[in-house]
Amino acid sequence: MTGSIAAIGAGLAAIGAGIGIGRIGGSAMEGMARQPEAASKIQAAMIIAAAFVEAVSLFAVVVALLGN
Repeated sequence: MTGSIAAIGAGLAAIGAGIGIGRIGGSAMEGMARQPEAASKIQAAMIIAAAFVEAVSLFAVVVALLGN
């Protein structure tokens, strides 16, 4: 039973990461379309934010799997 709970937790972390990175990418594309001259700054900020989202989701997956 605890294995399935860990799998649900890991799945929720993956879903959250997917939603977060999707929103970051979509917002970055909108920003670049509105201000093409700021594309490099927007892209750098997007990559940093995506790395933070991935780190938090990886941490959540590890916690879910080790929480047994």
